[in-house]
Amino acid sequence: MEKLQKFSVGAVTVPAETSLFFIAGPCVIEGRKMALEVASGLHAIHESDGVPFIFKGSYRKANRTSVSSFTGIGDVAALEILGEVRDRFNIPVLTDVHEVREVELAAQYVDVLQIPAFLSRQSDLLTAAGMSGLCVNIKKGQFMAPEDMAMAAEKVTRTGNARLMLTERGTFFGYHNLVVDFRGIPKMQSIGYPVVYDATHSLQLPSAEKGASGGEREYLLPMARAAVAAGVNGLFFEVHPDPDRAMSDAATQVALKDFPEIVRQLSKLHACMQSEFQAQSR
Repeated sequence: MEKLQKFSVGAVTVPAETSLFFIAGPCVIEGRKMALEVASGLHAIHESDGVPFIFKGSYRKANRTSVSSFTGIGDVAALEILGEVRDRFNIPVLTDVHEVREVELAAQYVDVLQIPAFLSRQSDLLTAAGMSGLCVNIKKGQFMAPEDMAMAAEKVTRTGNARLMLTERGTFFGYHNLVVDFRGIPKMQSIGYPVVYDATHSLQLPSAEKGASGGEREYLLPMARAAVAAGVNGLFFEVHPDPDRAMSDAATQVALKDFPEIVRQLSKLHACMQSEFQAQSR
């Protein structure tokens, strides 16, 4: 395996020493009660199983299928909820930024700035995120080859910030569909940074519904297992107490009640892979 850049995000070591790390939380902050419910559920998994988590939640959704789609409850209100999650549960927090001017505000409340896939070539945004000094997670554009992420990464690291993750979330395959080429995981690891597999967004059917994206949640576990088998460092899931009522990405978010078993299954698979790898190395 490639030697990867290693760093801390709050109390979480990336990549984790012997386990997967998980980025999980709701697609968008819909309100304080829901966000704290999800964070409490993730914290309980961490306490029982020792799994490292980074909480994710978009404070605003800038990329929506329809102009009438829900975009958020207000920037500062949502960011303050993210800050509360971080302080109450002692868990690092991630959110998306879409424009350079958003970086300074968001960076006051979170530990990781995420560059959405459609913006993964935006030089000024990548540079501004890097200059924040926070960890930066770049999602691979649906239109990009895995090796092209080296150039996106360089836009961050030229600021002197090497706290960087790269995320696979699928590639356009005709209209309204995405596919995942799992060769992309080792290809992106060869750039030198931890790689995350976005299990929920890779199952989207972009704009396939009337004014919204659809999805195929039923394939989540097989795809996530494949990513673990391919050697991914972390997994990304959007988690909601009631996915069918979610105000964004309802077709692909995972039910909070189902998530502990998903985490356990994938963690066990990862442990088996690690054991086999170590046996072969002796």
